[in-house]
Amino acid sequence: MASGYPGREYLLKRTLTEMERQHQHQHQHQQQQQQQLLQQQGMFLRSVKQKGVPLPVPLPLQTSPMSPLDLSSSGYGSSALCSSSSSSSGVGAQMGFSFPEPKTVIIRNSLEELERRLLLDDEEEEEEKGSENGSGVTNSEWSDTIQQLLSPVPLSPSPSSSASSSSGSSSAGSSSSRQLLLDTANAISDGNLETAAANLAQLKQAANPRGDPEQRLTAVMVSALMSRINPSATTGSHQQHPFAELCTMEHLAGAATIHEVSPVFKLGLVAANLAILDATRDHTKIHIVDFDVGQGVQYAALIHALTDHHRHKPPTVRITAVADPSLPFLAPHLNNNNNSNLKLVGEGLTRLAERAGVALRFNIVCGRPSELDRSALGCEPGEALAVNFAFLLSRVPDESVSPANPRDELLRRVKSLSPLIVVLVEQDMNTNTAPFAPRFAEACAHYGALLDSLHANAALDLTKRARVEACIARKATNAVARDGPERLERCEVFGKWRARMGMAGFTPNPLTSSVSDPVRARLNSLRPNPGFTLKEDSGGLCLGWHGRVLTVASAWR
Repeated sequence: MASGYPGREYLLKRTLTEMERQHQHQHQHQQQQQQQLLQQQGMFLRSVKQKGVPLPVPLPLQTSPMSPLDLSSSGYGSSALCSSSSSSSGVGAQMGFSFPEPKTVIIRNSLEELERRLLLDDEEEEEEKGSENGSGVTNSEWSDTIQQLLSPVPLSPSPSSSASSSSGSSSAGSSSSRQLLLDTANAISDGNLETAAANLAQLKQAANPRGDPEQRLTAVMVSALMSRINPSATTGSHQQHPFAELCTMEHLAGAATIHEVSPVFKLGLVAANLAILDATRDHTKIHIVDFDVGQGVQYAALIHALTDHHRHKPPTVRITAVADPSLPFLAPHLNNNNNSNLKLVGEGLTRLAERAGVALRFNIVCGRPSELDRSALGCEPGEALAVNFAFLLSRVPDESVSPANPRDELLRRVKSLSPLIVVLVEQDMNTNTAPFAPRFAEACAHYGALLDSLHANAALDLTKRARVEACIARKATNAVARDGPERLERCEVFGKWRARMGMAGFTPNPLTSSVSDPVRARLNSLRPNPGFTLKEDSGGLCLGWHGRVLTVASAWR
């Protein structure tokens, strides 16, 4: 018989009984394979089953329903479950699971039924059989895995978690508080006040104004953040200006104490004095113009330096204190325009100079920068004129505050005086025109390093430390919580000062070894000196703590 395809004759010759027997044999073979599959799935499910956690078990997408499961290649186990938490979509993905669909409905239904029965088994029976099967996934590992999946690891540790661990190190807690401070500033910047308030509640628990440096920094910056959110809560209705607390004798005394006890501030002033003496070493008359004498700390040191440099006959010195009524932070000096506080400072310096054998005159000139010239300042022929800008210019408004740009106006006016030297000492911090969140981060890093350096000074008594840290808190709060004309603290990094001085017509006057060597010797004489640093960079003398530059002294002409 012709056949339309090969083998047809054999098919037609087979009896019905043989065909039924072969079909039955194939059906039995398929059932055996299904049972083997279900038994292996059951072994896995029973070994990882945790009573009270009715979570579905994921199935491997690439596993054939008619072939044995390869558990070793499927990626299961506690480590694989932990690594799966990076999924980015769906509720299951958020918890670290993926749920692939099986290829056949019968396999899915069978496994669901098997899982249901296993979850209803007695717990003791399950543990016994699980141990007999030698499963590598224990109940403890499963519990740990589920806990990790339900509680994703944060990007950075939180203060609460650090505090709850008795074995947590202080450095971990400090890092946590610092990061939470930055997160809170970002939340405020984004207008997310609910998150900011929740973070502040945690930070208040970590803050301690009498604790370690990080706890003190947290206390300072929490106060600044709260002032940013609610300015009226910290200023008070009795004050005329939001920056009124920066214009008090208390704050002035705190700033003077910082200049006295902090090596980075004190040696910055020493460098300025040495630069003046180095530039005027061939002159017998020195005239120093200063727009913020403060309490005279810098000039007390200058008088002693004069006696060291000129043992036979020191030059005569005249200090002119300019009282600019347009600068609000000079209000404590002016005292209703009678300059009583400035007069007291001058009298004290004059007495100190007499005891040291230095001829000193102290004059006060009231006026705005636009009104000043050599005649108004009383400059005399043969004088070596020096201008001192020590921690002043950063508090003078610039073009970002006023179109009049008082900062550049003052620099141009000083340039017109043709001084022999101009010295500049400033905190090195980018908090002038930076937006709130970066400005907060910069202040946090700067004042954190400063507080840490003060903590290392074991000789600092509690009264002075409290005065210094109160001053730091006021400066930090104004720097980060205020904007526009309400912000007096507008520090710059040295690179920006170089650009501004250049635009005003000044050229750098590099500090010689007669300035840097004594400063380095003073710094090295500190015992102990756990982390103070000194480096020369772009004509400036940079003083810092553990590599973080805090103040920079430079000279110009």
